[in-house]
Amino acid sequence: MGRINTIFICLILVLGMNSCKEGRTPKAEELPQEVNRYVEPYRPQFHYSPPEKWMNDPNGLVYHEGVYHLFYQYYPGGIVWGPMHWGHAVSKDLVYWEHRPVALYPDENGYIFSGSAVVDHQNSSGLGTADKPPLVAVFTYHNTDLEKAGQTDFQTQGIAYSLDNGQSWIKYHDNPVIPNTEGYKDFRDPKVFWHEESGKWIMVLVAGDHAQLYGSADLKSWEYLSSFGKEQGAHGGVWECPDLFPLKVDDQGQEKWVMIISINPGAPNGGSGTQYFIGDFDGTTFSSGQEDARWIDWGTDNYAGVTYNDVPTGERIFIGWMSNWDYANETPTEAWRSAMTLPRKLRLKQNAGVYTLANYPLTDLGTIFKSEIRKDLTIPAGGSESLDFDHFSQSQIRFRTSGRDFGLAFTNEQGDTLRMRMEGKPGRFVLDRRASGKTDFDPDFAGDPQVMPLTALQDGAVGFRLLMDWSSVEIFIDEGSYAMTSQVFPNGHYTQLLLENAGAEPLLLEDLDVSRAETIWDYTPE
Repeated sequence: MGRINTIFICLILVLGMNSCKEGRTPKAEELPQEVNRYVEPYRPQFHYSPPEKWMNDPNGLVYHEGVYHLFYQYYPGGIVWGPMHWGHAVSKDLVYWEHRPVALYPDENGYIFSGSAVVDHQNSSGLGTADKPPLVAVFTYHNTDLEKAGQTDFQTQGIAYSLDNGQSWIKYHDNPVIPNTEGYKDFRDPKVFWHEESGKWIMVLVAGDHAQLYGSADLKSWEYLSSFGKEQGAHGGVWECPDLFPLKVDDQGQEKWVMIISINPGAPNGGSGTQYFIGDFDGTTFSSGQEDARWIDWGTDNYAGVTYNDVPTGERIFIGWMSNWDYANETPTEAWRSAMTLPRKLRLKQNAGVYTLANYPLTDLGTIFKSEIRKDLTIPAGGSESLDFDHFSQSQIRFRTSGRDFGLAFTNEQGDTLRMRMEGKPGRFVLDRRASGKTDFDPDFAGDPQVMPLTALQDGAVGFRLLMDWSSVEIFIDEGSYAMTSQVFPNGHYTQLLLENAGAEPLLLEDLDVSRAETIWDYTPE
C-alpha cells in the first residue's frame, strides 16, 4: 500500500462529511467493497494496524537496504490471541506502511514468539556471503506439546535468515540455538545487537523475574554472560520484551546504557507496562544503581515496546503495542484487533543528577498534519472555552502553557466524554475514560482514572502535544519527558473540546494549534 489515492480521497471526504453530520464513525458496509478496508469502526488512520486478525508485540525492528521492517506477533486465524506467527510490514519513512506476507510460521519446535532482527554485516553467521550479508531473525519458540505434558522447558531460542531483505525466510537447520536448560517457564523475547567494543553479538532475554545476557561470535553458538534485575525494579508480574542500548545524555558527551523491560501485570495504572533502567554495560554485565521503578509511558496501552537496530541516523526509535493484556482480547473491533504506537525517538535527560528517558514522536510525522485552528487563547480564572472541530478523533492538538490547573474534555453528540486534567498540586496529569464511549466490553477497561506523576516538571511554559486517532490518544508533556497512551472507543467521533481553567489566575495557552491528520492508507485493495 502507498500514499492516498486522489480518487478515493474525494469518496472518503463525501462519506466522511455525511458521517460527521450524523456524529458517528462511518460503517464499513456504507462504503463500496473495494474501498472499505481501513474505514471500519475504530480503525486507526495514522497508526499501524494489520489488515485483519490479531496482532500484539512488535518484533524484529531493523532497518536494511532502504526500508524499516516491522515484524509483529500475529495470529492469522482469528482476532484473539492464538498460535503465534511473525506478521510483517515495511516503511521507507516510518509514517506510511506497506503490508507484507507472513514472515515466520510455527513449526515442529513450536509457535514463533517475540524476538529481534539484525543485519549480519560481516556474515559472521556464514548464513549469507560477504557480498550479500543475511538478515537474521532471533526469536522464541513456544512448544505447546511440552507445555501440555507438564514440562517447564517449553520455551527456547531459534534463528532464521533472509537473503532478500525479508521477503522470504529460511529456518536454521539446527534450531534451537539456546535450549532451556534451567527449565524457566518464561524464557523468551531475545533482543540482539552487535557490541563493537567486545567484538561480539549480545543477546538480552528474560527468564521469569529477571534478564539474562548471552554473547556469541556467530549468532548460532551462545554463551551465558550474566543476569540482571532479580532485586531491582517492579516485580508485580512476569518480565517480558527486554532491550539494551546506549544513549548519549542530552547536551553532554556522556553515554549511558538503557535497559527496557516490559512487565505484566504490575504497571502503575494496572495490567501491562514498560519500565526502564539507566546504567552501564561492559560487554558482559549490565549494572544500575537505580532503586526506583521508572516507566516509559504512564498510560495503560503502551506495552512490549522495543527499538530499531541499524537506524541510519543513529537515533534510537521505539515502537510499542497499543494495548493491555487486561482486556486486549475483548476490545470492540471485528475484523482486526490492536495497533502500534507511533514511532518515538528516545532521548536521555539528566536533571539534578537523575537520568530520565524521554520519548517523543518523530519529526517526519508532522507531514501528515494540516493546521486548521491556530491562535493564542486566554481563559479567565474559573472560566472555560470550547472549540468545535469535526476531526478531533483524527487530530493533533499542541500548545504551551505555564498553567498547572486546567482540564480538557472531548465530547460528541452521543454524550461520550474523554476527560483529562492537569493538577498542580499534588503535581500530576489524570486521564479519565470511564465515560469516553464503549467501556463495558471488559470490567478492567474503564477502571480508575489513569494518573501520571509530574514530580520533576520544570517551572514556566512547557509544551503539550496530544495525538488522537479513531481509537487512541497519545499525550506528551515537555517534549516527551512524560508520556501517556490510552485506547478509547467513542460511539462517534469527538467533535468538541472544552478547555477549563481550574486555577486562580488567567490561563494562557500559547500557540494553540489543532491539526487534522491525513490518513496513511489509500483504501485500495491488495
